[in-house]
Amino acid sequence: MSDTEDDSSISDNSWPVNEAWLIGILTESHKCSETDIKILNFDVKTACQNGVSNLSDLLAVSVKYEFVNASKSKDLIIKLLPHDPFSRFFVTEAQFDLREIKFYTNILPQLIEFQRKHLEPNAEAMVISVPTCFHTQYTAGNLHTNHTNDDMSPPEPPESILVLEDLRPMGYRSAHFKKGLTLVEAEAAVTTIAVVHALSLGMKVKEKVNLNERYPFLFQTSKATESYQQLVEQGLPQLSKFLERITGHEKELGALTAIRPKTRSIIENLLQPVEPMGLITHTDFWCNNLLLRETIDATRNDNCVILDWQMVTYSRPTNDIALLIISSLPSKVRRENTGKLLNLYYTSLKNNLEKISVDLEVDLNYSRHKLEQDYKKSQLLALLLCIGSVDIALGNKDAEQRFLDVLHDLYEEGILNTSEISI
Repeated sequence: MSDTEDDSSISDNSWPVNEAWLIGILTESHKCSETDIKILNFDVKTACQNGVSNLSDLLAVSVKYEFVNASKSKDLIIKLLPHDPFSRFFVTEAQFDLREIKFYTNILPQLIEFQRKHLEPNAEAMVISVPTCFHTQYTAGNLHTNHTNDDMSPPEPPESILVLEDLRPMGYRSAHFKKGLTLVEAEAAVTTIAVVHALSLGMKVKEKVNLNERYPFLFQTSKATESYQQLVEQGLPQLSKFLERITGHEKELGALTAIRPKTRSIIENLLQPVEPMGLITHTDFWCNNLLLRETIDATRNDNCVILDWQMVTYSRPTNDIALLIISSLPSKVRRENTGKLLNLYYTSLKNNLEKISVDLEVDLNYSRHKLEQDYKKSQLLALLLCIGSVDIALGNKDAEQRFLDVLHDLYEEGILNTSEISI
């Protein structure tokens, strides 16, 4: 959903967007009768994700309508399964589409309800800053034999539709990967994800639930490891060729070559949460999955909106923070402010948990020092995930240099030497 519109409009009879379908969506939103809605006009455009994702095909829809004798409008993003057959199979086989739908229909309302029950009196409510979901539809499809009548049943293709609020007309913009986040933008992202972390951790502690059992659709470690390993195996050869063409990074290349046979076990181990700090993570938390207010306002709690929950997982909180910092911050901002961002995250997590009567240090025995230790480990996972998408950076001078700086710094810190850091 961190997308830019294509200039080409789509005809009004394009599936699934037509007048009858929009009336159904608006009826669901307003909880009214279809006769209460009159469509005045609507516009449909293709949308893209800055060329960095094949997990969805996107449509941007603007609709004007009458409701209770008043003119209204809505801007929507419709997420569909990829049209490309290979990408479609990749998405449906790993259930990326179902996982995101389940985030909006299961996890999100239950986190909201949990907060409603457990928020301390006089405490300011936490805001889970994600787009409003207006509609979901999911069909797994059926390509198997129907033995009832001893003949083949016609194949039913999978279908997945997720309709979300498009926040760009409301003063939000996509973050820019090539330029990277400013410190203020990174701070907004860190405090935003801390809300989801705190509420899911609080739910586990106060309701004594196993989050993996409550949400069996979460990206399980074995499946996630397999998907990420495939990406790393695609990205490492590209990165190696790039490093071989430039001078001064022979040590980093050597370290990556040594790590390569171990990447699967590294990914699997680092995805595993270290209890009691296992909680719900976004696991694809980088700038292209964020929307930011055009003007950040420190008095607001919705400066950053988190998109694209296809990889939502039960994992370590520092996996989200490390991926954001490693992938999305310019070198100067990262080098000068990582400690500040970790302090902000720890304080935000601690304060949010206090609002629901959980003491991070007493109840969970989790200190700022332990956060630092976990973050160091998560940096290696973040680097491997970046390598899996290295083609995004290659070809852009600024992004390439940022990635080279990360490689250099992690090598100097011993992160690329797995014998020096306990996974």
